[in-house]
Amino acid sequence: MTAESENGYPHVPAAARTVHIGGLTRSQLRQSLQNAGISLNAYAEELFADERFTTSDQPHTVETVELTVGELGFMDGAAAGEIFKRASALGLAACPLELAPHLRLQYTDQPEGSAERSVQHEAPHASITVASEPLSECDDFPKGFYLRNIDGVLWLRGYRADAVHVWNAWDRFVFARQTDWQGNCHES
Repeated sequence: MTAESENGYPHVPAAARTVHIGGLTRSQLRQSLQNAGISLNAYAEELFADERFTTSDQPHTVETVELTVGELGFMDGAAAGEIFKRASALGLAACPLELAPHLRLQYTDQPEGSAERSVQHEAPHASITVASEPLSECDDFPKGFYLRNIDGVLWLRGYRADAVHVWNAWDRFVFARQTDWQGNCHES
């Protein structure tokens, strides 16, 4: 059972960012990450390699909001479906998958997290998960990206989680503010 807070978003301060996305192919975006010294894990590489990962032809901006699961009202944590449903009711939406690599390139002063404080099957300390629709419902395929800064190294990492995984109240997510932006997508 999830305890809900009436003082959650939009009544709490939230980190808002304008993220510039689009205008790069998937391979150009991957090259930009490499040129910037951004590290990727195997799950992130798997997402980049998938043909379903598309990018917008035209550059545009996405207004984002970063919140904890608790700030969305789930003080005991919640599964992704509940988190996304609450975010939608509050005027927030899943981000396009390509937002995560662009955010990683633009958000270079992320506070550092400790690799020692990571616990298996939990979002790592000081990580930020970018809320996006998964490319596949298969539990063995990565669901999306998260950002970390470990020992001064910026990471874009993919993650796997099943539909019943409970995110902790302190886990951080980035959502898009709901707008009518639409990007033209291409695949390579």
